[in-house]
Amino acid sequence: MPGANGFTYEERGDGAVLVHHHGRRAAALRGARAARFLREVTAGDAQLVMARWTGNYRRGTERTARRHPRNAR
Repeated sequence: MPGANGFTYEERGDGAVLVHHHGRRAAALRGARAARFLREVTAGDAQLVMARWTGNYRRGTERTARRHPRNAR
């Protein structure tokens, strides 16, 4: 499975962090959440961290799961 890509983040002067996915805003973090995000993004794989924080880490698997016999209705 290909890794996450297309994520960028921007630190604002007021302490907020904006996370973008392919140029569109995916998340806005403020306060303690923004500080925690910055610690995680600098410590690990930035693309995967941003995908996890925005909820985009599951893209592509929903269609496969929908076709599985266990999920047939």
